[in-house]
Amino acid sequence: MKKYIITILFSLFTAVSLSAQSKKNAQVAKLYQNYIQIKSALSSDNADKASRAALEFIKTASTLNYKVVSEGNLNILKKDAATISDSRIINTQRETFFNLSDNMIALAKEYIISDKPVYIQYCPMADGSWLSNESNIVNPYYGSSMLSCGSVKSIIK
Repeated sequence: MKKYIITILFSLFTAVSLSAQSKKNAQVAKLYQNYIQIKSALSSDNADKASRAALEFIKTASTLNYKVVSEGNLNILKKDAATISDSRIINTQRETFFNLSDNMIALAKEYIISDKPVYIQYCPMADGSWLSNESNIVNPYYGSSMLSCGSVKSIIK
């Protein structure tokens, strides 16, 4: 009987833990989708669209619980996104995107941010990495001038 109760309690605890982790992953996944919008805007040389996407990123980051992502990490993400949002100069946005990408890559390694593979891509000319939801290279650091420059460094599944 004791063994049966322990098994039930363990199962219940596991289910609650998985549910909580699933909610955390869902919140960070929304942030990832906002990040992809920023990346796409930079890839298409659209500073205004990048600015709007960064504003959405900030809104999403502001809704995250500090138990999901630490306050310090969220503040860094929001600061970088605010710089992108406030700027209308694409080169400034791209420069800040380096930091945003590095921090998002760290989150992607810690949380399940997509039910599909997430590609960590790298441009040797910019010496920078970014996340992508596709294996095809669409470079946010150079846009149309070097759109396909780069390679897939690794895949997070």
